[in-house]
Amino acid sequence: MSLLKQRRHESRHLRDSARGQPCLVRLPGICNHDPSTTVLAHLNGGGMGTKTSDLFGVFTCSACHDEIDRRTMYFSADAVKLAHLEGMVRTQQHWLDVGLVTLK
Repeated sequence: MSLLKQRRHESRHLRDSARGQPCLVRLPGICNHDPSTTVLAHLNGGGMGTKTSDLFGVFTCSACHDEIDRRTMYFSADAVKLAHLEGMVRTQQHWLDVGLVTLK
């Protein structure tokens, strides 16, 4: 499959697993630390309105999600992307630990 034309893989189980979880992006001074606002935020995809597969999502509170989607811009885009990627690693580790994602 071409890197330019990737299929988006969706999982309701992965998206639903974010509910009630702590924020794993944790932007200093931004994060509201409120698990009731946590959703699965996707890494920005290949263009306007394009989301990556759910596997590349991260548990994020509403405040950090606003930074990821650039509705607020307290941090540079590079700093937010790094925090998102670090949180994505923590999210994927959680999914492995609880068996939502398995390796063959």
